[in-house]
Amino acid sequence: MRTVSPSVATAPAPAVERATLVRYALGSAGMGVYVTVPGLLLLYFLTDTLGVSPWLAGLTLLVPKVVDVVLHPVIGTLSDTDRRRRGTRVRLLLVGCLLGPAFLATFAVPGVVAGSQYLAALWVGGWFVLGNTLFASYQVPYLATPTDVAVGYDERTRIMSFRMIVLTVGILLSGALAPLLADEDSGIGGYVVMAAALGAFMLVFQVVGVGGVRRLAPATAPAAGVQQHTPARQALGESISVLRANPSFRILVTSYLLMSTTTHLVLAGLPYFAEYELDRPAFTTVLMALFMAPALLTTPLWFRVSRRRGKQRCLLAAQAIFVIGSLVLLVGSRVHLAVVLLATFALGIAFAGLQLFPFSMVPDTVRAGGEAELARAGAYTGVWTATEAVGAAAGPYLYSAALALGGFVGSTADEDVVQTDGARLAVLLGFTVISAAVMGLSLLSQRRYRLDGVAQSARVPVA
Repeated sequence: MRTVSPSVATAPAPAVERATLVRYALGSAGMGVYVTVPGLLLLYFLTDTLGVSPWLAGLTLLVPKVVDVVLHPVIGTLSDTDRRRRGTRVRLLLVGCLLGPAFLATFAVPGVVAGSQYLAALWVGGWFVLGNTLFASYQVPYLATPTDVAVGYDERTRIMSFRMIVLTVGILLSGALAPLLADEDSGIGGYVVMAAALGAFMLVFQVVGVGGVRRLAPATAPAAGVQQHTPARQALGESISVLRANPSFRILVTSYLLMSTTTHLVLAGLPYFAEYELDRPAFTTVLMALFMAPALLTTPLWFRVSRRRGKQRCLLAAQAIFVIGSLVLLVGSRVHLAVVLLATFALGIAFAGLQLFPFSMVPDTVRAGGEAELARAGAYTGVWTATEAVGAAAGPYLYSAALALGGFVGSTADEDVVQTDGARLAVLLGFTVISAAVMGLSLLSQRRYRLDGVAQSARVPVA
């Protein structure tokens, strides 16, 4: 029989109470708004409401995410310092609860600013940087919390499955309501109404999530001799070092970067695909619902299958389904609308796995490193969320680059621009072929990931 490292084969631990999991997971409802709405509407808001050129709009969304590459690892290490010094990560979570107002300000572009595409881009980009900073202050300690809890291989997936279901509800509600509330015919005013309503929703559930973190990982005794302040340079170096120290984590991060790029590309492309390929602008809400709703049903199923087949095999299956679904969309609109709907539903099934398994595999990679790495759980999470942020920028940027190459012309809400055949082709190919190619690379990048098989062999077989 195969010998397994104790750091990987965790001993059976009592299951976390359902009430605790629900309260913790509810924090993801608010996070779901922020991971969805900017990716879904911000590029479209810039090009088709503010009249910003596609190249500038893509750059506006890319630069704040580049800042996140440095910001998230630093916040991760600061979160670890808080955990050691205060016995809890809650302080940064409370700062992150200010995200709602920054989210509102991002869309509340003053008329004098909206008159210039450069000033409009600067306004949106500046508030987006602040919003991303507050989001990181909440997201990083929130996602580091499951690693702080001494549970086993399957229980970590169970915790994340609760989070994924609630996150999906937040994504689904915001993704469906945001285009309706924004009402592009109302111009900037419609987007302000949308941001105010969803910003309030975000705040309420973030506060609830703070209470959930306190219950899931109660405060411990502060460690002695912890310095009061961690210099940013030291924090960044500490966080980046985890990539060198942990090969399994490094492989998983590489794959997730490509996954995140693909899913955010699809989110950014949905409004364009609905308007310029399907000639049904209002269909953005329908496609978003079909993309997200399957997660409510399939997340528990993915969890059950993973208990028998392992997380990585299920993740590879989800990636393959996503590639196939994207390629079906390439021809679907030319065949029948029903084909488009079915392919989007398949992408939603895949998306559930793409969200559940990578996040539940991160604690596996951290615990495989032993006790020394457990003390750096926040550093790992900071690198992980920075990777997600890069993907969130790279996806829309890739799509905007495809639009620019195709000759797509930006417009304001009161303009009616007829796009060329080349621009319409760019809308389609960017949404389908590019997304399939990047997800395929993500699948291939996991060829050397072996931790899942080791952890599987250490577990008690499922009856």
